Order: sequence, then C-alpha cells, then structure tokens
Amino acid sequence: MHASRGKSLTAENQSGHPRARSRRIVLFAVVAVLGYLTDLITKIIAVARLEDADPVVVIPHVLHLTFVRNAGAAFGMAAGFTIVLTVIALTVCVVVLRMARQLRDPLWAVGLGLLLAGALGNLTDRIFREPSLLQGHVVDFLQFPDWPPSWPVFNIADVMINVAAAIIVVQTVRGIGLDGTKADQKPADDEDTDTDPDADADTDADPA
Repeated sequence: MHASRGKSLTAENQSGHPRARSRRIVLFAVVAVLGYLTDLITKIIAVARLEDADPVVVIPHVLHLTFVRNAGAAFGMAAGFTIVLTVIALTVCVVVLRMARQLRDPLWAVGLGLLLAGALGNLTDRIFREPSLLQGHVVDFLQFPDWPPSWPVFNIADVMINVAAAIIVVQTVRGIGLDGTKADQKPADDEDTDTDPDADADTDADPA
C-alpha cells in the first residue's frame, strides 16, 4: 500500500502538479498575446503603407506585399459569410479558452495559443473595420506571386491558424492529450489501485 501511494504521488507530481499546469498556461498566454500583437501591428502598418499603393516586392517571384480587404475566412475562403464567420470566430475563442484550463503539454499550449491569436486577430478586423460592425473586412497583405493564380493574399493571423491546425493534427495523430498523456496509456493511479481478487482472498483468509 505504501509503495502504491508513493507511485501515485510521483505520477501526480509529474503530470498533474499545479506548477506544471501554470507553466503551460503561461506559455499559452504568451504565445497568444505575442501572436495577436504581431498580427495587429502588421495590419496597422499595412493599412498605413500599402493601401492604395502598388504592391511591394520583398523577394522577387517569392513574396510581395499586396493590400487586400477580405470579406471571407482564412486565405479568402467563404467570402460573403462575414457575420457567420464572426460568430464562428467568437465560438472558437471561447472553446480554446476553456480547453486551455486543462493544458499540461507544451506543444498543445503553443498550438492553442496560435489558434487563439489568429482567431482574435481576424475577429478584431470583423468587429471594428469597414464596412460595418461585425461585418468588417479582414486586412490581408502577404502574397506568393508565382504560386497558382488561385492562391489568395493572406495575413499573419491566417498563418498562425494554419500552423495551429498542423500542431493539433500532429498531437491528435500521436494520441497526445491536452494533459500530455497518450490516449492508450492507463493512468498510474488506476494501475496501482487495481487489485487482484486472488490476493484479496488470500489476505482475508486468516488461518488464525
């Protein structure tokens, strides 16, 4: 019993300790705040420098800065459904914040932080930018000129959303949960508390 309790306490200290949870939540918050500020600042600069101006060639045939106001979702999808996208973005932010309370895994913390930053970045545009409240157009300015003609102009928030999606897919395929444990791993507490019926029978049978 003493060994069993010792193992349980060790497992708790490794995976469920409040300090571990706090570190992951801090990492999540730092990634979200820095990502959001990066998106916000780059959009402010784009509006000030690129609107009504010719595209700026950063790297010939690789990267241009082309100003576009986008009514759709990431990479120009679902144009014309701005109000719906606004509601979806709000929902995503609420869900991510709720999930963040369970964080123990650093990669999940980075992924959810990027997802929140990207969702908030584009949501800010939809709420506050033209043409109206909750139906504002998102500022896009990054372009790969020599990619297929259908490849749209995008922004930093779009990049963060897609990187976050990749991280979430990788962690899901690996079977790593928000708490850092694998789905097929049995918690140490459960393993230690499992009892052998035969052992119990032997214990209860007192020859005296």
